[in-house]
Amino acid sequence: MIHHLDGIYETVDYQADSQVCLYYNDEYENYPTHWHTSFEVIMPLINTYDAVCGGQKFHLREGDILIICPCIIHELFAPETGERIIFQPGMGKISINEINLLVSLISPAILITPEDYPMIYEQIQKNMFKIKDEYFSFAPYSEPLIFSLFLEILVLLGRNQRAGTGQSVSPVASHQKEYTEKFRHLAAYIEDHFTENITLEQAADQAGFSKYHFSRLFKQYTDSSFYKYLNQKRIDYARTLLADPSLSVIEVALQSGFSSLSAFLRMFKQICGCTPTEFRAMYTGTRRG
Repeated sequence: MIHHLDGIYETVDYQADSQVCLYYNDEYENYPTHWHTSFEVIMPLINTYDAVCGGQKFHLREGDILIICPCIIHELFAPETGERIIFQPGMGKISINEINLLVSLISPAILITPEDYPMIYEQIQKNMFKIKDEYFSFAPYSEPLIFSLFLEILVLLGRNQRAGTGQSVSPVASHQKEYTEKFRHLAAYIEDHFTENITLEQAADQAGFSKYHFSRLFKQYTDSSFYKYLNQKRIDYARTLLADPSLSVIEVALQSGFSSLSAFLRMFKQICGCTPTEFRAMYTGTRRG
């Protein structure tokens, strides 16, 4: 069960002085619409499992691994019998630009299967079992080891797949190292300035390309357009601001980097499937009317 739910916001049930939580779950219980600031990783061991994340449906077979990004609204559906690992690492205090880039690319969630990720699936599965064993070992320094194993999973994803497709990242091979460095710098720039009025031209200039060449490379490297990626960052930030009832919706829009309320409302509805006001009502547990 979800132990601490305020509206649809879950406070993850971490132990004292810890930022990792893991369940060996065998309950025949569905988890209602909720979200939290941690990642959530689900791996069925016996029978299947189903999830809806950000409006997308995922069906997990035994051994499949679903990584749900932070701040994503999701529901979970259990079969009558079965067992699965449910792992929630709190990464809020770990800020790495390349990880932030990856989160934006795989949002709302990514399903890792042996068919779609043959080069990295086995290692990711091994890491999940190591995380489980380490969590229940209660050994000294187990939490740093658990974080390192999860970070390795994210690194494997970032190096070996293009978000949502399972395909290798494929900039022109002879320039791959150069392009990787440029996009690493660009990810840091966006992370620092996404609430400002960043244009495609400015981003291309930061990367050292013409905007046309930059657009093609950005799509090839990230499987996303520049503005889609930028708006995802802004909406993710807006969700955290909406938790503060003292901020009006228009204040949230402007602080998130949107130049108008209408643009913010349209983009929020498109990405989250609800309006900011509806999201805030679900978060606080209040009801209108």
